[in-house]
Amino acid sequence: MNEKVKSSDLIRLALAKGQRALSEFDSKRFLSSYGVPVTKEAIADGPDSAVTEAIKIGFPVVLKASGKSLFHKTEIEGVALNLRNEQDVRQASKELLNIQGCEALLVQEMVKGDREFVCGLKRDDQFKVCVMFGLGGIFTEVLDDVTFRIAPITLWDAEEMMTEVRCRKLLEPFRGQAAVNRRAVAQTLVDIARIGLQCESIVEIDINPLKIRADGNPVAVDALIILQSPQTQRA
Repeated sequence: MNEKVKSSDLIRLALAKGQRALSEFDSKRFLSSYGVPVTKEAIADGPDSAVTEAIKIGFPVVLKASGKSLFHKTEIEGVALNLRNEQDVRQASKELLNIQGCEALLVQEMVKGDREFVCGLKRDDQFKVCVMFGLGGIFTEVLDDVTFRIAPITLWDAEEMMTEVRCRKLLEPFRGQAAVNRRAVAQTLVDIARIGLQCESIVEIDINPLKIRADGNPVAVDALIILQSPQTQRA
């Protein structure tokens, strides 16, 4: 994602529209502006433009329904995976556009890798900004294997967080894939903490999954940034 974007503008425009969250596309643009690694992706308004963007990104791709009210797309079958050609993209585009609330299509690279983690932050009245790391994907809620730190955090803090989860062996070489680039993951956690400290309008960040490529480097495959409601904004 090479497009330069002012993170403050994304937040300001969303709040002006009364949005309670950034779209996945804008969430990733915001995160990218702070150095968090994100997937290659683009917004398309229909099947033809989705095909055009898929060709630019390179097959296979993922297609997602996008809309200001669509936050949990898997629950509404709003995600089409592993689309390998133009015909697949056109067919999936038509199906996704029929979903209530779908306003556009998010065309995204299909990231290869078997390891998925979760990271993010929560703003709490008592502990302020808390950074989270743990096992991601479909097992996040089931196994509840996560750890937290109060921001600000250092790279040392972030690397220590990775040793505290039960799934830490996934950070080692796995099924012929390289060991996780722990420094890159740690830097991502530090960057998330920095966002929480600098942007009071953000109450939650959820990156799930933070997927590990075969070379060991992390990338945010799905992300959501929750904003404070206008009623709770500081004067």
